[in-house]
Amino acid sequence: MLNAFIIVWRESLEAMLVIGVLLSWIARQPAPAPLRRRLWLGVAAGLSLACALGAGTFAVQSEFAGASLDVFQLAMVLTAAALIMHMVLWMHRHGRHMKRELEGRAGAWGIAAIAALAVGREGAETVVFLYGLGLESQGLALAGLSAAGATAWLAARGARLLNYRTLFAASEILLLCIANALLANAVDRTIALGWLPALADPLWDLSVWLADGQGAGRLLADFTGYRARPAATLVLASLAFWAYALWRLKRPATAALGA
Repeated sequence: MLNAFIIVWRESLEAMLVIGVLLSWIARQPAPAPLRRRLWLGVAAGLSLACALGAGTFAVQSEFAGASLDVFQLAMVLTAAALIMHMVLWMHRHGRHMKRELEGRAGAWGIAAIAALAVGREGAETVVFLYGLGLESQGLALAGLSAAGATAWLAARGARLLNYRTLFAASEILLLCIANALLANAVDRTIALGWLPALADPLWDLSVWLADGQGAGRLLADFTGYRARPAATLVLASLAFWAYALWRLKRPATAALGA
């Protein structure tokens, strides 16, 4: 699915930009070699943390079966949706000041810690996101990693065609669409398990014009949470999701900083 590509691209890009900022700061120091070694030590530690989380996630899953497995998978899908929402809102608030903040915190072992946290956080979130999506597109996930590397390289070279604000604004909307798709999947599962009432099912029927089982309709379903025959509960959940997301994105910077 295209979702896997976008998630891995955005998550990897954030980690690579953090590393790029730190490398730029290190290059201006009188003794860069020891600092550079600590940076890559932190990157290795972050990758190890992300791999450990991935192994732990699948190990935990293997211990569940039947209804317990349904609950675990539902929890992971909801966690992935919540993390995507949190990531988008956090980057919207702090993205423009990230370079200055990172350089202000950089120090001897601080560099290793920042790199480890950046790589570990982004890698761990990617594991959860891909699990929530079902790990259906490993090839696209690798393509997303490659695209992030290319984007970071272009940014480092100062490519004039790469407008950061436009890039991250577009990715915010794309990621929120994916989060809504995960939420729709979770609501569908919850209704199927009998934990939530459907209220009205379906609320409407657009399957004659755009069915969600194939072609463009399937792409919209996977990418945005579109349903040709949605339950009323799903529509209400999606409306609440977008209302909250747009409200948070439009809040003044001063109000957001106080939140």
